[in-house]
Amino acid sequence: METGQGKVLITGATGFIGKRLVESLLEEGFRVRAVIRRPGITLPKDVETIPGDLLDRSSLDPVLAGIDTAFYLVHSMAAGRAGFERRDRQAVENFVAAANNAGLRRAIYLGGLGETGSGLSEHLASRLEVAGTLKRGKFQTTVLRAAIIIGSGGASYEIIKSLVERLPIMITPKWVSTNCQPIAVRDVIKYLTGCLRDERTAGITFDIGGPEILTYREMMQRFAKIRGRKIVIVPVPLLTPKLSSYWVGLVTPAKPSIAIPLIEGLRNEVICRDTRIRELLPFPLTPFDESIRIAIAEERCRETYDYST
Repeated sequence: METGQGKVLITGATGFIGKRLVESLLEEGFRVRAVIRRPGITLPKDVETIPGDLLDRSSLDPVLAGIDTAFYLVHSMAAGRAGFERRDRQAVENFVAAANNAGLRRAIYLGGLGETGSGLSEHLASRLEVAGTLKRGKFQTTVLRAAIIIGSGGASYEIIKSLVERLPIMITPKWVSTNCQPIAVRDVIKYLTGCLRDERTAGITFDIGGPEILTYREMMQRFAKIRGRKIVIVPVPLLTPKLSSYWVGLVTPAKPSIAIPLIEGLRNEVICRDTRIRELLPFPLTPFDESIRIAIAEERCRETYDYST
């Protein structure tokens, strides 16, 4: 069952996921609106851009006007670690108020796996709170919960890449043995687009992941093999995720406000417990090694061509 061709809003349209989703929806023939917080942002010419700030409730009524379905892809970690939970809470509450006022029909949210149980990291706890707030809106909310997303420009991928390429010997905490179910970014986009098209996904929470369950040690070792590098990983039980997050922040290009919460969240196992979405949206999933090779190829393309003109 497919949805109609109502106008679609993308929040976070300039981010790692948002840019790719914009391209996918345009290829699928959807009419796309993007909310832009800062002027001067360039998006494809077929995208309607509108100024707005999720932290400013008064700016959001024009943003949601005439929108059938909205993708909620924003988080506040990039703006600094201090107070990101408060900013996330304010942003989603403002969005829900404006969406209720505008009569939004559906929202689709990309959250994180591991959002259950006790001992959640601040990052995962905030993601869980955002999902709960969206579900309390008058519209139907689809929640997709993903673990590490592998793709060029993604924070998790860039952290793994930097650790492998800059630290041939790593002293790590026990989180290197935590299970994870990474997913290729192109598969995430397929799921997001598929949920928009298929009304059977409305109002449901789904786990999404790739075809393999790996430890973080295995992911780094396989990345190193693809890059032709040798690494030595030495787990140290007394080294906590919080302490290790500081040196990760020093050796990777990811902002500390993003890297540190992500690393602290690695103590939580992140694998799919619910596979219902595979019945609704079946397609071949990208193996981990292939997703790494695709990300490396994307980086080479960026280095070869100048996209600024």
